[in-house]
Amino acid sequence: MPLQLPENLPSVEALRNDRIPVTASDLGKSEQAPQLRIVILNLMPIKETTEYDLLRLLSTTPLEVEVELMRIGSHVSKNTSEEHLNRFYKTFEALKEEHFDGMIITGAPLEQMEYEDVRYWEELQQIFEWARATMASTLFICWAAQAGLYHFYGIPKYALDRKMFGIFRHEPADASELIFRGFDDEFFVPHSRHSEIRATDLLKRPELTILSESPESGVYLVKAREGREIYVTGHSEYAPYTLDGEYKRDIAKGLEIEKPRNYYRNDDPDQEPLVRWRAHANLLFSNWLTYYVNRTI
Repeated sequence: MPLQLPENLPSVEALRNDRIPVTASDLGKSEQAPQLRIVILNLMPIKETTEYDLLRLLSTTPLEVEVELMRIGSHVSKNTSEEHLNRFYKTFEALKEEHFDGMIITGAPLEQMEYEDVRYWEELQQIFEWARATMASTLFICWAAQAGLYHFYGIPKYALDRKMFGIFRHEPADASELIFRGFDDEFFVPHSRHSEIRATDLLKRPELTILSESPESGVYLVKAREGREIYVTGHSEYAPYTLDGEYKRDIAKGLEIEKPRNYYRNDDPDQEPLVRWRAHANLLFSNWLTYYVNRTI
């Protein structure tokens, strides 16, 4: 079934070029399948890239999905034009009375700041509480996962000596969990972060279940409230060249940065990335929509 998206959203043409069916939200809704409404709070700096990455993954089920895009009202973006935000994004105040089945809250490059020092922390906490009260399930990604676990459960984050940067192998802790339906015994996930949460803290909270962790990259997937909250510390949504772009951007800035681990063919930045996470990413988002958001099944 097609995604229903805001009319004239730039990602629409790219999605159609990838043969992903898309309709403008004002053209009416199909009556052939269940209708899910998803709101994405996009905290990433370059919002158009994140839009495309997430919308591509939300297209992987036969469910009909309508998507709204949310922005922080108390923050001015430096990397996305105000025209784009005004045309395609709405604030929490504008959307908080609407019904949504699920929510995605993206990461943000804020791991090295204290939560309370984030300019929009108070507004974000209000959105967290709204999501908990109204959504069938909320998917928290990377920094948002750390922030959500801190807000709801007091889980601290810890600065890393070096950036967790690359593609890392993971295994399901319990393969019978619905989020792992169709997964192999091991799967790979992109990570790009300067801080971590630790299993020792999570295990002190019986409300939290660690679904997957890695010897190299630590905790990856955490469940709370029977899947009404899913916390993802990595970036399963990343496109093949995202880590490459981050690496070369930092090199160009003269920053000290190690090349992403387990990413380039033959570990050579002059060669192509070896993409090993797309199938897992498709299943992750498909299973989240099917079994956690669409709770009629």
